[in-house]
Amino acid sequence: MLMPGGAARISCLSSRGDAKATEETMARCGAGTPFLPQLCLLLLLHLGGTLGCASVTVHPPIVPLGSAVTASCSIQRELCRGLQQEKIRISWMLDSKLVAGSQYQGPGGTEVSNLTLPRFNHTHARLWCCVEWNGTKQRLNMAEIKAGYPPAKPFNLSCALNLSDYGLTCQWEQGTDSHLPTSVVLKFMESRGQAVTGCTPRGGHSHCTVPRWLLKLYRQMEIWVSATNALGTAESEHLCIDPMDVAKLDPPTLQSIKSIPFQTDCIDLTWDAARGTEHMDLQCELRYRAPEDPAWALVTGIISRAGTIGRAQHCGFLFGTQYHFQMRCRRNSASPLAYWSKWSPGRNYTTHEKAPTGKLDAWWGAQLARTEGWLDVQLRWKAPGQREANGRVLGYRVTLSPRRKGRDPPSICNTTHIQCNFSVPAGTTRVYLSAYNSAGESSPTEVVLLERKGQPLAGLRAVPGGERSLRVHWEAPLAPVIAYVLEWQRVTAEPGHCSACWQMERDGAATTALIQDGIEPFQRYNISLYPLYEDTVGLPTHTTAYSQQKAPSHAPKLHLKGISKSEAELCWEPLPVEMQNGFITSYTIFWANSITNGASATVNPSLSSFVIRGLEPSTLYKVHIMASTAAGSTNGTSLTLVTRVLDDTEIQFLFLTLGLVFVALVVLLICFQKNERMKEQLWPSVPDPANSSLGKWVPAAVPQEPLQVLGAREPGPAISTVTVLEGEAGKQPGKEYPVLPAALPALSRPYVRQEGPGEPVQYARVGGGGYRGQRLLPEPGPRFYENLRGGSGGGTGEWGFLEEPPATFPLLQGLRIGGAEELHECRAD
Repeated sequence: MLMPGGAARISCLSSRGDAKATEETMARCGAGTPFLPQLCLLLLLHLGGTLGCASVTVHPPIVPLGSAVTASCSIQRELCRGLQQEKIRISWMLDSKLVAGSQYQGPGGTEVSNLTLPRFNHTHARLWCCVEWNGTKQRLNMAEIKAGYPPAKPFNLSCALNLSDYGLTCQWEQGTDSHLPTSVVLKFMESRGQAVTGCTPRGGHSHCTVPRWLLKLYRQMEIWVSATNALGTAESEHLCIDPMDVAKLDPPTLQSIKSIPFQTDCIDLTWDAARGTEHMDLQCELRYRAPEDPAWALVTGIISRAGTIGRAQHCGFLFGTQYHFQMRCRRNSASPLAYWSKWSPGRNYTTHEKAPTGKLDAWWGAQLARTEGWLDVQLRWKAPGQREANGRVLGYRVTLSPRRKGRDPPSICNTTHIQCNFSVPAGTTRVYLSAYNSAGESSPTEVVLLERKGQPLAGLRAVPGGERSLRVHWEAPLAPVIAYVLEWQRVTAEPGHCSACWQMERDGAATTALIQDGIEPFQRYNISLYPLYEDTVGLPTHTTAYSQQKAPSHAPKLHLKGISKSEAELCWEPLPVEMQNGFITSYTIFWANSITNGASATVNPSLSSFVIRGLEPSTLYKVHIMASTAAGSTNGTSLTLVTRVLDDTEIQFLFLTLGLVFVALVVLLICFQKNERMKEQLWPSVPDPANSSLGKWVPAAVPQEPLQVLGAREPGPAISTVTVLEGEAGKQPGKEYPVLPAALPALSRPYVRQEGPGEPVQYARVGGGGYRGQRLLPEPGPRFYENLRGGSGGGTGEWGFLEEPPATFPLLQGLRIGGAEELHECRAD
């Protein structure tokens, strides 16, 4: 065995009968390495009989949970070899937890330690007595402590006798766990006898069987359950029974069922008792029900005598109805503890039929036929109940007169349905309706075809009566009412008609009715109420209702009807009524762009369009619609739209303005093309200098007269420009001119010629009214030359001006201008 101080390297042994060898061994071990004394001490204590040198007592060893426990440990020094010379220190450990006790020296050198645990909360623990040696605790002896509760009282004791082996099987419930070993036995005692153990359950079960040889049948015996542990005993309630009273019987077997006598509502039933019960008087019960019945009908008090065939009769059955029968029995005893057998296997039986009875609820509608003198009638009725039908109805018959003995009137309608359309002569006020089955025909129901012109009701309303029902309320009219007729139709996109969706309330004083037939949740119904007076039918009053509502299946789809720079008109199709799932309370329009948080508006459910105002121009918006009912809301898909930059009016004005400008431009262009004078004023004809006759400015023979020009070093202007001006024909300032024979041609624009680095200088101008040039030569000016064209002497014209450019101006000498022959004067300044 290894100690906590380290591994053992040597063996320290001693024998119980050799004390001297033990002492020597202790000496050698004490002189060894520091971690070996612990191992040596343990081996010496074990070999020297440590279990005999220490005794532990606990009082009590089994205690109620949470109670106090006292313990004592006594160590006799002379019996614990190896500890004779050591000082003994006693300590305690509860499992692995250290607890403190008191120590004192007893008589004869005995070391005693006492321990008190004021509250023991463990169900099981070990208390160790230890000694301390060389800093470690060595366990010398221990005692076990158990804690728990007294046994719980067993309850719900019941017993049953099995007739196959006549063993009495009892069962019970044990109750809470006591945490202590508990013995459970079933005991019984006969009158003025002693208690006997009947049986003991096995494997912790709560049932056992008393064998037949311990029982005495047909005698009262007292039975109970006893549970015992170290803290006490508990017994169940005592059960006083005769084992035969609690016999568990097998169910009987139904043999035959028949109706007797004919045309009554009674049946005759026979059965056989189960095996092993032929010698007993039995008490039996019969139960039956039709397929549409919600619960079983029970027949009690049926007695079957021993040795006879069971037989019984019962009445009150419906005619022509299938029933399901079952039976059970028990021993006919006064004991309330007697057990019923299980229900027997079921057996079906259909009672015989009888002619239908009672009146049929009928409702009609009439209008004039296309054929003159006839009336079209739609007659509807309710099928009779099972109690009135007396079997399976084969059909219905409508006649114009009641049936009399020995003669059946002709039928105007014979059908298996619950409605019929037929025509009768105008003025017919009564028809007769009857039902028939295989056993006969019912008495006819008189249907009076009254006109619908009576006073209508007021205050009709309908509220949900349940998930599949509607409760209708109305205010009673002042006139007495015989009955009321309620009609309801499911509202659908495609109109339809339910012939069975109506009911009659026979109580004329009623102000409420419950509609249950054909009502579905989340569907809308139109409800009409007709009061039936003594001699007329009141006009109908209408309302609509849902038995249950929820959010619409989907929202309408938005469409953009129109848009401008600040408004958008939206429209949508109303939801189909099947998709509304309730009354639409409102539509909500939501819109937002990428900048603002968005806005919304609530729209009345009767509307199908909406105009959003206050939008920003040229902005993208996302819009969606939400449809709401009282039970929830549903969002639709999103619609993306972009507002315009300009409104329609602004666009029209812009196009109109552009159109007017274009028309004006076209008109001006046409005018320019048609008016040459305007054309010349705006676009004058300018000759191209490159194609002019400037190359011919110097004539072939120029008079040899030296030109006086400025010296090269003298600054002076350079010849740069020739300007031809158009003058007024025939006009000279201060002088009348003769009228010219023709209009002057258009003259060229000034010609600019750059001769040197200086600024351009105008050289000369030729105008229609004369010639003007710039003097470039020093005084005196050039002399007059003879007119080259010929003429009068002196070289002057009629008005004293030169008719030819002087030779001192060589550029003008060679200038040829178209139409120059029309110029009569030209002078130089």
